[in-house]
Amino acid sequence: MTGAAGSPRARAGAGASGKSAPAPAAPAPATPRRPGLTTRILHPQGAPRNAAGAPLPQIAQVSAFAFSSAQEQADVFANRRPGFVYSRVANPTVAAFERTVNQLEGGAATVAYASGMGALSAAFLTLLSAGDALVATPGLYGGTVELLDLLARLGVEVRFAASSAPADVAAAIDATGGRARLVFAETIGNPRLDVADVAGLARAAHERGVPLMVDNTVATPCLVRPIDLGADLVAHSTSKYINGFSDAIGGSLTVSGRFSWDFARYPGLAKFARLGKLAVVAGLRNDVGPALGAAMAPQTAFYMQVGVETFDLRMGRICDSALRLARHLEGLACAGAVAGLWVRYPGLESHEGHELAARQFGGRFGGILTLRLGSRQRAFALLDALELASIVSNIGDARTLVVHPATTIAAHLDEDARRASGVYDDLVRVSVGIEDAEDLVADFDQALGRLPALDPDAPPRAGGPAGHGAASPGTAR
Repeated sequence: MTGAAGSPRARAGAGASGKSAPAPAAPAPATPRRPGLTTRILHPQGAPRNAAGAPLPQIAQVSAFAFSSAQEQADVFANRRPGFVYSRVANPTVAAFERTVNQLEGGAATVAYASGMGALSAAFLTLLSAGDALVATPGLYGGTVELLDLLARLGVEVRFAASSAPADVAAAIDATGGRARLVFAETIGNPRLDVADVAGLARAAHERGVPLMVDNTVATPCLVRPIDLGADLVAHSTSKYINGFSDAIGGSLTVSGRFSWDFARYPGLAKFARLGKLAVVAGLRNDVGPALGAAMAPQTAFYMQVGVETFDLRMGRICDSALRLARHLEGLACAGAVAGLWVRYPGLESHEGHELAARQFGGRFGGILTLRLGSRQRAFALLDALELASIVSNIGDARTLVVHPATTIAAHLDEDARRASGVYDDLVRVSVGIEDAEDLVADFDQALGRLPALDPDAPPRAGGPAGHGAASPGTAR
């Protein structure tokens, strides 16, 4: 009988005296390891178990919630106990998605919105008042620039730094005479594609008592978590890479919970002073958010939750394919195989922010590249000749998308603002999808081969080979 006293196993465990050898020591407990990104998405910590056993959150497609007693309702309204009262304020399906984004970005709390612009609007209205100043890096997304123009109409000074370098941002803060209340930047500009030094910007802002807010839509937490580098608020258009399938519009704002708010400088947060560093969360959730009315819908939150489960898988393939395509196209440009072709992508050594991107993003460089082709005619011809890429004014889809920014997403900006955003008449933005990389390379090859000839008498294009411009030093709006 296995394990009996006379068995070979028993005899082998006995010493010369016939006594059994001491039992081996139990292994030391392993150091808890941090789960990987996809594991954290699929198995979020702190998520309540679904009573029905469903692996995805149930859709609470309701406008308001019932209570068992008047006292219970009064307690929830007074924030004396947790609960949901009205979906414009909070909803359980939306809350599940907020927990997911919060784990992705490593924040203290996340609030979801109907769009990325809704998230930015809520943050600006929560933190800024007439007479305050916002300092922004140049090269921002056109829709954001238009929102900042609206802020200027409401009495907020919007001051663009000369560049995204921390020293230039520090100088722009100083130029506001102590009125700066927020620094705003994009981790990777869209479509200018310059790279923000998040840690450097955080130091420049914090040394002057100002929080840093970063739009991380293009880089995504698959490349970098700005809060880990010192950012205080992180915004997303979740319609893009987080969703990944262009079936819903949404946004989010994640709060680090580390910034110490001076309530004399931020009077909109004073009523929540008892919450300390988390006062801004209450301002977003219970004050500006409900008044703004930009709440994410429960059905949208469900779509976002489904999409985010493949987030890291998609981003890995997208980044690999974008680098492959960018290197191939730059090779064509350097060899003179396509007249007038210039390529811009943070993963290329020719990009002025390449070393920063390599250090900050861990070897991935995002899914967007831009091409300049010498004229609008040639830019349009490329879009029309591509067979796999779709002409769509969006980014972050599973499919490769192309657009002519000057006549679409930046069409409402004046010429100076377009140049500052890196938008030129011959520019094409490419949002790489998850198609096989070699098929994308072949598609761009055939499309470039069908371009009309470059006009030899055309004036030199503005912006230089890098294809980006800059706002004038200290530009204010």
